[in-house]
Amino acid sequence: MEWHTTDAQSLALIDQEIGQHAFSPSEYEIVRRVIYATADFEYKSLIRFSDQALQSGAAALAARSTIIVDVPLVQVSIAPYIQNTFANPVYCSMEALTRPQKGKTKAAWGIETLARRYPEGIFVVGQAQTALTSLVQLIEQEVIRPALVIGTPAAFVDVEEAKERLKDSLVPHIRIEGRKGNAIVASAIVNGLVDLAWQAYGAQEGSAFGQKF
Repeated sequence: MEWHTTDAQSLALIDQEIGQHAFSPSEYEIVRRVIYATADFEYKSLIRFSDQALQSGAAALAARSTIIVDVPLVQVSIAPYIQNTFANPVYCSMEALTRPQKGKTKAAWGIETLARRYPEGIFVVGQAQTALTSLVQLIEQEVIRPALVIGTPAAFVDVEEAKERLKDSLVPHIRIEGRKGNAIVASAIVNGLVDLAWQAYGAQEGSAFGQKF
């Protein structure tokens, strides 16, 4: 991302307000990007990173793995970052060609269809609660093995259970605990990760990845 003066000033204010923290440098970069996108400092205590989540996600980006998102807002928000860096294919569950299915939303059925097609992809569920539930079911059934799952939908109906099940899985993931979350949060996480991965893999080919993460 090309930062402007106002961006730098805003990030400096975020740094001042957050103060001491226990995040790694790469985790903190994601956290501050989410706060910058939402102006909500509570996300500092809500965002959770599984072991190797950032490493796995960055490696998958560098390998040009397919990215599956749940809603068009996420797809549009991350497209400029992806196109200017690794150029990964990005597909949206709402635009997947599927047959209507009883008992499932279009987002859930679409993400399931795409997940079976790209079982080791990067999955970003920012808004559709049903899509996250369907994705977790496929993980539990060992139908898919994603490189990374980003789960940030607002928690009203069953999504908190889906987030807990994602937590218990062995799949690398980044999630938001509690009831908060939305597609803007998911987009901020992806774009922050793309920037980190590009610094490690793209802009400096052959640089030591471990030094960044």
